[in-house]
Amino acid sequence: MNPDLLDLVRDTPLARVSAPLPQPHPGFWAKLECLSTGGMKARAALSMLRGAHRRGELLPGAPVVESTSGTLGIGLAFAGNALGHPVVLVVDEELEPGMRALLRAHGARLEIVDQPHPEGGWQQARLDRVHEICRSLPGAYWPDQYNNPDNPAGYAEMGAEICRQLDRVDVLVCSVGSGGHSAGMIRAVRKRWPQVRLIGVDTVGSTIFGQPARPRLMRGLGSSIHPRNVDYPQFDEVHWVGPGEAVVTCRALARNAFVTGGWSTGAVAMVAAWAARVDPGANVVTVFPDGPHRYLGTVFDDDYCQARGLLDTPIATRPVEVAHPEVEATGWTRCRTVVDPLMNVEVPA
Repeated sequence: MNPDLLDLVRDTPLARVSAPLPQPHPGFWAKLECLSTGGMKARAALSMLRGAHRRGELLPGAPVVESTSGTLGIGLAFAGNALGHPVVLVVDEELEPGMRALLRAHGARLEIVDQPHPEGGWQQARLDRVHEICRSLPGAYWPDQYNNPDNPAGYAEMGAEICRQLDRVDVLVCSVGSGGHSAGMIRAVRKRWPQVRLIGVDTVGSTIFGQPARPRLMRGLGSSIHPRNVDYPQFDEVHWVGPGEAVVTCRALARNAFVTGGWSTGAVAMVAAWAARVDPGANVVTVFPDGPHRYLGTVFDDDYCQARGLLDTPIATRPVEVAHPEVEATGWTRCRTVVDPLMNVEVPA
């Protein structure tokens, strides 16, 4: 246990981003979570483990077992170190070698699944392995990031930080994976400014907002299952972004703004720049969940990107707009009808 580490999760700065992405725009604010130890998801990891402590679900020294595509793994490794819990992370074959090495360096034990689930893809395959491990480890705790309300609760303070840092927020742009940071932040921000618009940013091939499941290249946003932490009524609209668009935006940020990150950062930056451009008077805010280091072998690697045709993708200057998410998105697409697929109903904006 190393409780002194907890002091390292603290307020992160807001950067003003005005680099053309791809067109000029008035600028938006980006919260740089890469400058907090453990990245953005350390907030959720600490909240989930502390909540489990309070309820008696996680005993002192008991192991924590969770599925991750990488970023939450860093947060859980941090939280486990700080709070005194060994951490077992179930990952899959597509996790980058550098991220595997980093997670192990931080003391996590990795379990690697080598086959996707026939219906739920890598995500469901990882979850199935989590349940197997929990049955074999006495006292093991599964945070269940997708459905645990302590996940969004961990981001309430990040929303409060934004309220202290800015005089006004008109539009909040959030990537959506487990649904945690969008739900936690918007609740906190709307306490101060009830009229804030929330734009969700998903990846093509993700089922979260009612699209059909497809193989997904981007990691860290999107899902092949339906997390209950996604607070559908809070969203005013949703955008789907393709991997080529995210890559070009990440690289433009790195070259012209000297702040950047991975798939989620590229996706939200493109949408935030668009939101600032179509409403020049709006104060637009987004979150860059982590920095570029994890993505040196993917987003920022020419050979990787060229092999997947990501550098040849024509970059749209505005999204294709569809009336309903039943129209499949293959690139940057906007929809102002938000659907909860589990309820099979539209949610009022």
